[in-house]
Amino acid sequence: MNPLRYQFHRASFIFHNHSQSPNFISSTCVCIISTLSVTNLIQHHIRNGNINDARQLFDQNPTSCDIVTWNSMITGYIKNNQMQCAHNLFDQMPVRDVVSWNTMMSGLNKTKDPHKLYQLFLQMIRAGVIPNQFTFSTVISGFMNAFDVLGPQLHGLIVHLGLHSNVFVGSALMRGYTRLKDSEALHRVFDDVVVKDVSTWNALVVGYMELGFTVEAQVTFDNMPEVNIISWTTLVNGYIKNRKIDRARSIFDNMPYKNVVTWTAMIKGYVQYDNHIDAIHLFILMLKSGTHPNHFTYSTLLDACAGCSTFLLGNQLHSCILKSGLDREVVVSTAVIDMYMKCGDLEAALCVFECMATKNTVSWNSVIGGCARHGLANRALCEFEKMIESGAKPDGVTYVNLLSACVHGGLVKEGEQHFNLMGVRYGVKAEMKHYSCMVDLYGKSGELEKAKKLVKDMPFEADVGVWGALLSACGLHSRYELANGLENLAHDHPTIYSMLVKLHGEKGEWSRAVEMRNKMMETGARKQKAGSRTD
Repeated sequence: MNPLRYQFHRASFIFHNHSQSPNFISSTCVCIISTLSVTNLIQHHIRNGNINDARQLFDQNPTSCDIVTWNSMITGYIKNNQMQCAHNLFDQMPVRDVVSWNTMMSGLNKTKDPHKLYQLFLQMIRAGVIPNQFTFSTVISGFMNAFDVLGPQLHGLIVHLGLHSNVFVGSALMRGYTRLKDSEALHRVFDDVVVKDVSTWNALVVGYMELGFTVEAQVTFDNMPEVNIISWTTLVNGYIKNRKIDRARSIFDNMPYKNVVTWTAMIKGYVQYDNHIDAIHLFILMLKSGTHPNHFTYSTLLDACAGCSTFLLGNQLHSCILKSGLDREVVVSTAVIDMYMKCGDLEAALCVFECMATKNTVSWNSVIGGCARHGLANRALCEFEKMIESGAKPDGVTYVNLLSACVHGGLVKEGEQHFNLMGVRYGVKAEMKHYSCMVDLYGKSGELEKAKKLVKDMPFEADVGVWGALLSACGLHSRYELANGLENLAHDHPTIYSMLVKLHGEKGEWSRAVEMRNKMMETGARKQKAGSRTD
């Protein structure tokens, strides 16, 4: 029988048997039954996504809400991404247990708010609540970026509380020490875990692979008392990460069983290292094996089609996606847009984009970048304005695409405006690529003094891309005098010699050109081979 229906019949039975009694029914009995019913009803509403109904029931029964009820409501708010409501309710709790604290901390970890997580953890300790294994696994996960400072302190507290042998805590600590690149601490934590399950062993394999210790990772895998498909996939991903794609394929081929995650991981490995044809062949083997691709598989293979400009296959994949209903997935539709853009079918890309019910920042970036690559500068700027109106937040990639569009269209004024406002208005910090775009924009428009001043005022040292843009502009406008003084940079950026050889040759200074070529050969730099590819 359904638990809620059972409690209803139970309450009705007690009510019927005691309704004739003068005392009717004790308040304690009413409270127990009401609390159970209210808590379960609230949890039922939350499971069905009716958070407002759950809160209404919670507010209507204040005396029937115990600590489990409060925790359930907080969990509901977190699941519905209403962290402020969860925090407000947490602050109102008359009594909190360790589950209450853990629930709030998991929510803060979910929203990537390490500062508030740290403050809440300190508040918990000061309140005299003893953390358990779930507390530490959550806190360590949230403090990964600051693990070098807080990790050893947390580890000391964990040892003090006797939780260092726990599998959850051990796995979290292993991830932390992997981030610190401390292989000795990684293995020490592994040894401290008394009862090791397969996830503990997997964490050690991941750690060794992250640190580049492929031999140790393989030995660990070979010594595992039990392996699962996650273990095999971890090993394959590890070899891919360490650029040993052939070894990864060998492990993949020897797997006793494969699922869609494993197939996708191997396909993605090929795409990652531009082995697009191998990725396509592996996808065909996947289909022959009877494994059905998911949205990640399709998006990965679409990247392969974009990489080698196989428009026909990309178009066929798009048809398969439409038939399977996966076009509703943002990541898939974005990959379709990117494929059409890079294969040259701008109209199809824009059509897919307009049909998307939900668009994220990556989707807008694909369209803006595609318009920029096709020379449609004004269309790219128009799409950016639509992006802002939609409420999507631009990021660094958005502005690289936007500034590139301004370069292609010669829109100096618009480029300056967006470059100056990106940090002030949207909090996007200008990086090397943004400066390189602006130098290129100034250079191609003939404003070389502005370009040179921008390079001089950069908050960090310019890289070869920035200097290359400036040197190319000098050659484009025959302003060779501005190139003087850049030869001393060539020692740190040998590819600059190649640009200087070209500049001196165009100017007719053949002796200087020969001198630059000899220096280029001495430093081991080589002239980059010409090539063409649809970006």
